Amino acid sequence: MAVKIRLARHGSKKRPFYRIVVATSEAPRDGRYIDQVGIYDPTRTPERVELKAEKLAAWIARGARPTQTVAQLIRRRGGAGGPAA
Repeated sequence: MAVKIRLARHGSKKRPFYRIVVATSEAPRDGRYIDQVGIYDPTRTPERVELKAEKLAAWIARGARPTQTVAQLIRRRGGAGGPAA
């Protein structure tokens, strides 16, 4: 079972807010997840990205693969051991 680090959308209509979560690849986008490793709020200026670096690094070390979008956010924040992709 593949584990991914991806975005889960929350917030109201036209006011998106995302949680950066660790979930199995079969789980629905906004459904059950294993762990929350950060948040991303694109509606703020500048956009808000908060990562729990220790948790993120631990999940990447265990083999969780970040999606393209999450990998880009990690690179922008410069951290957590870098994506394994």
